[in-house]
Amino acid sequence: MNTFKKTFTAAILLLSLSLGGCGYNTIQTQDEAVKASWSEVVNQYQRRADLIPNLVKTVKGFAAQEERVLVGVTEARARATSIQVTPELVNDPAALQKYQAAQGELTQALKSLLMVTENYPQLKSDQNFRDLQAQLEGTENRITVARNRYIAAVQEYNGTIRKFPSNLTAMVFSYEVKPNFSVENEAAISQAPTVDFGAPATPAN
Repeated sequence: MNTFKKTFTAAILLLSLSLGGCGYNTIQTQDEAVKASWSEVVNQYQRRADLIPNLVKTVKGFAAQEERVLVGVTEARARATSIQVTPELVNDPAALQKYQAAQGELTQALKSLLMVTENYPQLKSDQNFRDLQAQLEGTENRITVARNRYIAAVQEYNGTIRKFPSNLTAMVFSYEVKPNFSVENEAAISQAPTVDFGAPATPAN
């Protein structure tokens, strides 16, 4: 019995050393890093989505005639939040691309909304609106940081499972290359809406 225990323990130890040496532990660590960084991306996009209803409501109070822009933002938000974000999404290129596209549309809609507000001095001077602008700017910055961290995490993970001998380990345990933010979509999203904190313009008499 003691001989069996010793043999079993030695086999487990050998297996552990083999897995560590062939990159298994590194793949596990990097896979978890990708999941964690992706969760932060989703959290920040959700934070932005949560700000939009109050932003639209405030703008509507001063510029109800801008219905096309207001509806555009509301619809873009609805499309972005309708996508079910599951852990598996980071392994599905088509699903990730769809999610990116929806968030990109929302970014563009927000840009249009903020451009329109430049025509309404009273709105720009409203404290509630200025607070929402500040929160939106902070969120856009957080989105950029979170997205960049996710890109780096995926690049590191993908690099590991492509290199020998960890690529063999990845093959055995069915770890595949993860999709990343596409270059063309990244260029569009990375241009966060501009927020102007300058003094509000003086209405003409």
